[in-house]
Amino acid sequence: MNAGIQAGRPQLSGIFGAVSSTHWLPSAAAMSVLEKGGNAFDAAAAAGFVLQVVEPHYNGLGGDVPIVSYSASTGRVQVVCGQGPTPRAATIESITDLGLHQVPGSGLLPAVVPGAFGAWMRLLAEHGTLPLADILDPAIGYAEHGHPLLAGAADAIEVLAPLFETEWKESARVYLPGGRPPAAGSRFRNPVLADTYKRLLREAAAAPGGREAQIAAAERAFYRGFVAEAIDAYVSSTEVLDSTGRRNKGLLTGQDMADWRATVEDSAHLAYGDLTVHKPGVWSQSPVFLQQLALLEGFDLRGMGLGSAEYLHTVAESSKLAFADREAWYGDPDHADVPLDELLSPGYTRERRALIGAKAASELRPGSPGGRLPHIPRYGSDPVPPSREHWMSQIHNGLPTVVRATEARNDTCTVVVADRFGNMVAAVPSGGWLKSSPVVPGTGLSLGTRAQTMNLEAGHPNAFGPGRRPRTTLSPSLVLKDGAPVLAFGTPGGDRQDQWTLGFFLAVADFGLDLQAATETLAFHTDHFAASFTPHESAPRRLVVEAGCDPEVVEELRRRGHEVQLAPEFSLGKVCAVGVDTERDLLLAAASPRGRQSYAVAR
Repeated sequence: MNAGIQAGRPQLSGIFGAVSSTHWLPSAAAMSVLEKGGNAFDAAAAAGFVLQVVEPHYNGLGGDVPIVSYSASTGRVQVVCGQGPTPRAATIESITDLGLHQVPGSGLLPAVVPGAFGAWMRLLAEHGTLPLADILDPAIGYAEHGHPLLAGAADAIEVLAPLFETEWKESARVYLPGGRPPAAGSRFRNPVLADTYKRLLREAAAAPGGREAQIAAAERAFYRGFVAEAIDAYVSSTEVLDSTGRRNKGLLTGQDMADWRATVEDSAHLAYGDLTVHKPGVWSQSPVFLQQLALLEGFDLRGMGLGSAEYLHTVAESSKLAFADREAWYGDPDHADVPLDELLSPGYTRERRALIGAKAASELRPGSPGGRLPHIPRYGSDPVPPSREHWMSQIHNGLPTVVRATEARNDTCTVVVADRFGNMVAAVPSGGWLKSSPVVPGTGLSLGTRAQTMNLEAGHPNAFGPGRRPRTTLSPSLVLKDGAPVLAFGTPGGDRQDQWTLGFFLAVADFGLDLQAATETLAFHTDHFAASFTPHESAPRRLVVEAGCDPEVVEELRRRGHEVQLAPEFSLGKVCAVGVDTERDLLLAAASPRGRQSYAVAR
């Protein structure tokens, strides 16, 4: 077991509210909002903005977020899509004419419309109750007065410091106070970001009308006012060194921002036993969770035993099939015909389930829903430019944080909230991290680079093109039973989110573990398919399992053909969860001990 990691935490319970997030300060902020009389929507938004401040290596104000929620007043589940689209000038030729074979993972070329702010504003306008100042005040306080800098953030800043000093000068002004990388645990401030939040509030307060009018004014200030103007001026006039080794301008404009608004959509959902699982749609990878569940419902998982070789093998092989379909079929449904109903249909699922055998599959096998031919994109290779600087290889990889020789890549954030009124919210914020793109002068924010998840093959559902939502990896989950919410959860982890949370969910739904115990079960994943982030690497037959796995199980998995790679114990994922114990009329909260910073609160 990793030094300092303590499993066996208690599941928390209360009657007032339950919160869990990937950082203790957002969790505390969310609970403070509930204590002010706010609801789960208010609390989740407040936590989301604090996450932008205290986890700058994982997300930011220039990033994106999908939010899935249940409203007690409407009795409905809805999804707010905070995944901003590509610019109008985003054509395949705009990339290939530069001699590139894939969308870069950093800089300005892969920048998309920042969706997080608009998504939180849409959620607050429709379901929140508190004034906008109460929502933004915690984030402003931590940005202006400081917060203890996480070790991961300090590590990323130290590695990227030479890039900031020589090329990304505005990033240096924000992240190198006094001209030096800040130490882990030191009090870190981002006064420019604080000023951006405060100006958004000032413009909101100046608007005539009540709370909803102020939220609309803040949204206008961001997408049509001073933030959009700063982004437009910077992107249109500045050539930025990126992972190509060259300096390129971006494609994003102020008009792209003005033309966008976060949408509210119905969820993708599937019944699993007496539960109904709700996810964002096919503009995210989220429905792979549902496809995995559909496949697994045809197996006796309880009979296999949690953590057995048969269990790990069956789950991993189901994941391979679901993610193969993701590669072939998922994309923005506004621009592509994605056959989700057929992908989740019983007949199609039976055909796919029959492909799961006793041995590990070595090929990527997408299906043919309705007889359609699948299209797996091929990602061209753009070599890392020669450089003696370590940071060049870092920005060539599109993952948020510094890439080490480890499988413990727990990028992205999560916040989940349940309140005493019967509301529940799950969100997975990401994008706009400090490694993605230079800080835009005068704003304190970096732009998100989600377009790197797209391919350059015309006709593919996830092809790079104007006004399209890149297929995001972000994947919050919300579960109903008898029409009422009982569980919400999420985790950081890029492509692996819907594998790590699947293990958590099966531990609860099939094996009866409490939420906290379920976050502490053995985590594992396959890297059989192309990664969403540049350089889109894959490792067919690789099965990554935490080192706490029984050696006999590892031996059996290898006998079945899996290339088992052991990751450090308690290193994969940071599942955060809230729930409802309907029998005892209690709210529940849990947070994985992995990473030593996720934090649950219940009272």
